[in-house]
Formats: sequence, C-alpha cells, structure tokens
Amino acid sequence: MTALPDRVTELVRTLRTHGLRIGPGETVDAAAALEVLGLDDRERVREGLAAALLHSEGQRAVFDPVFDLYFPLRVGAPVASDGDTAGLRERLAAALAANDQAALGQLAAEAVDSLGGYGSSPGSDGFSAHQTLDRLRPQTLLARVRATLTQGAQGARTAQGGDFTDRLTDDEIRRRIEGFRQRVGTEARRRVAERRGADEIARRALRPTADRVDFLVAGRAQLDELRRSVHPLARKLATRLAARRRRAARGRIDLRRTLRGSLSTGGVPMRPVLRRRRPVRPELVLLCDVSGSVAGFANFTMLLVQALHDQFSKVRVFAFVNRVDEVTGLLRKGVADPAGLGERIAGEAAVTGWHGSSDYGTSLGEFTERHLDAVGPRTAVFVLGDARTNMADPNLPALRRIAERARRVYWLNPEPASQWGTGDSAALAYADLVEMHVCRNAHQLGGLVARLLPV
Repeated sequence: MTALPDRVTELVRTLRTHGLRIGPGETVDAAAALEVLGLDDRERVREGLAAALLHSEGQRAVFDPVFDLYFPLRVGAPVASDGDTAGLRERLAAALAANDQAALGQLAAEAVDSLGGYGSSPGSDGFSAHQTLDRLRPQTLLARVRATLTQGAQGARTAQGGDFTDRLTDDEIRRRIEGFRQRVGTEARRRVAERRGADEIARRALRPTADRVDFLVAGRAQLDELRRSVHPLARKLATRLAARRRRAARGRIDLRRTLRGSLSTGGVPMRPVLRRRRPVRPELVLLCDVSGSVAGFANFTMLLVQALHDQFSKVRVFAFVNRVDEVTGLLRKGVADPAGLGERIAGEAAVTGWHGSSDYGTSLGEFTERHLDAVGPRTAVFVLGDARTNMADPNLPALRRIAERARRVYWLNPEPASQWGTGDSAALAYADLVEMHVCRNAHQLGGLVARLLPV
C-alpha cells in the first residue's frame, strides 16, 4: 500500500505531466489540507485537494480522473455478483429512478467485474469500459426509468390530492445515465491500474486539457473552451512581451563610454554604460489558411493576435483558401462573437474562387500582387497552415518575395514534422525559404508566440 505522502506527490507529478502548473507551495498546501480533512470522506478529500492544487475550473476535467486513480473508492474486486445481465439492468433502472449514488457506484463496479473482463495474459489490460457498456446498454433504460418515475408521480398526486409537478425530465434521466457511464469508465480504469500501475494508466488513458489537444482533431466543445481561454492567454503573453521589450530597450554595452567612465575608478569598469534603444512597436501580418480542419487553428490564432493588438503598432490579418482577402475588420467584430468568426469570414470575405480546395500557390501569388504593401522592414509575417497544396504549384517565388521584404517570416504548421513533404505537402519546400515550426495545440502556440514575436 502506497504511503499517503507518496500518493500525494504521485498525484501532483501526474497532473504536471498533463500540463497543470503545480508548484511546491501548492503541494505543501495539499498535504496540509489532507491533515485537516482526514480520509473519512472521500469526496471532501477530492474537493480539498482540488482547492489546493487547481487554478481554474477547467482543470477539473483532468484532476478528477487522476484523483480517482490515486485515491480509488475501493481496492480489489467488488462483492461478486451473479453475472445476470437482466438482473443488473433491473437494479440499475431502480437506482437511476431513485438517483441512489451509492447503489450506482456499486452497480458500476459489479458491471465492470462481470461484463467488462477480457484476456487472461499478463500483458492484457483485463477490463474494458466500452465492453461493459456495450453489454449492459444503460442508454436503453430511459423509457423504463421514465415509467417508474411516472408511477411514483401518480402516487404522489393521489396522496397530495392535486397536481404533481414532475421535476425529472428526460434530460435529467439522460444526465443520470451519463453519470453512470462515467462511473463505469472510472471503475474500469481503477481495475486496470491495479494490474498495470496508476502511473501508466494516467499517462495513456486520460483525456488531455483543451490547450494540449491537437487543433486538427479538436471537437467543438474543446474549441469553445479554447476560445474562452484566449483573453487569459493573451494577458499572460502580453506580460512576457512587455518584459522582453523592457530588457531589449536597455541596449548593449557601449564599450567606449564604459572605458571612459572607468578612468575615475582606476580603469575598473564599475558602471557599464549601455546604448539605449528607442522602443518601436513592430508591425504584424497574419496570412491564414481557413480551409477544412486547419480553420480551427487559424481562427484561434487570429483571435489571440487580436487580443494582443496593443503590443503592435499595426496588425493586419489576411485569410485565404484559394483567394486572399483582408479580414482585419471582421476580426475586430469577431471579439464579441468568437464562435461565429469562421462563418463571417466564409460569408463576407472573398477567400474562395471557383472551387473550395486550398491552393497555397495561387493565394501567395495574389497576396504579393494585391497586398505586398502591407509588408515592410518592420513587419513580422506569420503564415498559418498545413502547406498542403492539393498538388498545385506551391509558387515558391511568391513566398521568397514576401521573405525578402519582411523583417522575419515564420510559418506555423499544425501537422507533425514527420508528415511534412508527404502526399501533397509542400512544407519542406517552403521550410527552405522561411522558418517553419510545428504548432499542434494552444500550449505550443503560446510558447511560439512568446518566443517568436518581435519586440
């Protein structure tokens, strides 16, 4: 049995691997909270550790399943059931109707033990939540639970001699069923963790936080959560950029003036003299592919840059699929309704021609013909896209013209580097002309923006 201090440190270490920033102070606070709360009430322990370790409500999606691994509800197999699926379903329907949380927890454990087991080799995980739910089919109990509740409501109406208001709708029943499904997942992970170790299951079986989900596979809910994180991330990046700007303004050592000043100290340069730089806010141009799966990546980055616009003297944003159009004005309006930014760009900007497939060569060429005046010696250009040309001409001369005119050009690619140059990807050809960086999630994007943006 793992000692309690070791269990807390393992919990913290796992949370850190999933992107949660937890320092020694929070860890000490968690240990102090456990000392005060004790271990009698598991849910109270959960809330106490969450209060000590977490910084936002969005981190609960990672914390709760990790907590369940290191502070499980039980150890070992549950009380053996008879393996009767029909009997389990009957008991589950009754527990759902009564919203009996203790019974639901016990039923989840029994269901995993009797229906979710597979494999007998030491290398097999042994238990599957998917297999358990596929055999038990809790989602089909909606009508039965509703009938039970209706009968109860009729009895209450008779007893009260009046109308009875039913507060439990189908949505509430579905919520209870979904809660049971989550209990089954938690129980299956617990049983597998006993066999393979909590650390391994925590690494490979838990969903990452939204800022570490690949842009190319992020779902709507994760993109919504990312949009909500734009302004906090922008404030953090603005602080970093301001600090870099202050350091850069100090300038380099003026050797001649420093040596002259050292004459008063016998030639010892006690006070270095710096060449002061005049701070000048740079200009920024975004050139964004808004087609297909990369649209979520482009939209999030555009919103982030708009939130950072005070850090630059000028920001201009251009979107393209196979035609280029400036969307700077649409982006300003998009701050109030970030979820609809993509629809507004598609509906109000001329980003497509006679077909809807991305064409980097044509788009880069049109940008150099119509909008090259947006790029100057103080301009940093960021190109956002996967560089997949659909077998069209990549138009390398157009990108070269942009690079020759700009201060710096960076290409942020949401695909892994191992896929560059495969199929219709022209990423390697473009990377010969400009710096190309892998940018697969919001965490990487924040780091690249803080490091690459000019000051």
